[in-house]
This record gives sequence, structure tokens and C-alpha cells, in this order.
Amino acid sequence: MLSSSESPFPPAALAQGLAATELRPWGSFTVLEEGPGHKIKRIEVRPGHRLSLQMHHHRSEHWIVVSGTARVVCGDKETLLTNNQSTYVPPCTVHRLENPGVIPLILIEVQNGQYLGEDDIIRFHDDYARTE
Repeated sequence: MLSSSESPFPPAALAQGLAATELRPWGSFTVLEEGPGHKIKRIEVRPGHRLSLQMHHHRSEHWIVVSGTARVVCGDKETLLTNNQSTYVPPCTVHRLENPGVIPLILIEVQNGQYLGEDDIIRFHDDYARTE
């Protein structure tokens, strides 16, 4: 394991815990970069799983599919996306991400907004009974 002096990440990145993977019931995400007004994540959704039907007040999201198939609900529209396709989720828009395929869905998420905390989420429906 590298010490902080040997790390390829700047000390501020290590202090913020960037590049650490967080596990969720549907898969995982890794914060690749974070700065004022933006955050970039790598998201992996297990086959047959989906994130909660949710909304964010303070951020928009761009999703770019790297591999697999994404079923995206954004407002009243449902779309299937495959590798190298993308979509935009405006702030205050109800949305959901699902992997209907048989291989892991991997995508890059770019968040933009004044507040990017994980607590800026309103869940309308959640397969895993999470309430926060």
C-alpha cells in the first residue's frame, strides 16, 4: 500500500476520501473527482437491480453508459441506453436508474450544482426500504 507521500492523488483528495468505493444494495459507486459545483462518479448497478425513484433539489446529473444497458426514467419518459449513450437529469426531476440486463451496468455520472451532498435526495419508492 502506498503512503500518502507516494500516492498519485493530491493530499486534499486523500483527506476527502476520493476514489473510495461505497457499497449500496443495488451495486456501488466511486467518487472519481469532486470540486466546487461538480462531482464525478463511477456507478455500477448489478443485473436486475435499480436505484430508488428519487429527486434532487440542488443538482443536475449527466449519465454516460460505459457498458451494459440502462433503463432510465426521467420525469414521465422511459429510455433504454447502451454503451456510449447518455442522458441528462435536470434538478427537481423525478428519476430512476435500472439495470435490466444480465451484465453489470457501468456508467459515469457528472453532477453539477451548488450542493452535492448525498443527503440531497427525496425517495419516492425504494426496493430496499431505505427512508433517508
